[in-house]
Amino acid sequence: MAKRWMIWFVAMFMACTSATASDFEEVRKAAEQGLAEAQVRLGSMYVRGEGVPQDDKQAVEWFRKAAEQGNADAQFILGMAYDEGKGVPQDYKQAVEWYRKAAEQGYADAQVNLGWMYYKGEGVPQDYKQAVEWFRKAAEQGYTPAQFSLGAMYVAGQGVPQDYKQAVEWHRKAAEQGYADAQFSLGWMYAAGQGVPQDYKQAVEWHRKAAEQGNAKAQYGLGLMYYASKGVPQDYVQAHMWTNISASQGDAGAVKLRDEIAKLMTPAQIAQAQELARNWKPKEP
Repeated sequence: MAKRWMIWFVAMFMACTSATASDFEEVRKAAEQGLAEAQVRLGSMYVRGEGVPQDDKQAVEWFRKAAEQGNADAQFILGMAYDEGKGVPQDYKQAVEWYRKAAEQGYADAQVNLGWMYYKGEGVPQDYKQAVEWFRKAAEQGYTPAQFSLGAMYVAGQGVPQDYKQAVEWHRKAAEQGYADAQFSLGWMYAAGQGVPQDYKQAVEWHRKAAEQGNAKAQYGLGLMYYASKGVPQDYVQAHMWTNISASQGDAGAVKLRDEIAKLMTPAQIAQAQELARNWKPKEP
């Protein structure tokens, strides 16, 4: 399932241009006058060290001022600060409080993170039904991590009755927007015939989309399909290449399969596969 946002991810991108000391002063003056957007911007400048020494504690203070005015961006970022212990002691209950404030304003990122808090039982009692509710709110806004997470809940039967057709529906929504984890999961469901008729060609197609973005599990799965001739003609060079790329990301199963495939190949084929792997670069979604 999808992970929560990285520490300060949003804050780091609130300020998309470099700032000078004079820019900092202008923003600070506006923030001190109580303008919430300026307070968020100022907090972001402290996170990035733009025009001022980097200072997470100061960043949190400015995010808090904006959050207390109801600014959803700031509420979400403050929730992340407490979630990860950046600039404040880690406090899941406080994280939940601030995520909830933003989530109730329809902020999709906060809805997903609040869903994860319920899923893991961090700051609130573990409650899969609540997790599903918050994932669904964000998923219905078209937010791909939420669509994927909601699909995964239907696969596992957590918080909802197990329903592979619903899982396929939500995974497809995210997959069609280029979300690699969902593309891999959709491919897996086609391979297993869960929620859809078994269709190895479709499985290959979705695995390939995810594999080309760098998804290690999909790369392993695609290599396996080339090895076993499922949905594609058997091709040991392609099988070795994809399992080798996956293995380079630490997938233990891919390491084992790559070495098994190598036993069936000529030295020239292995050299070709290795060159393909070296020259491979991930594609943008």
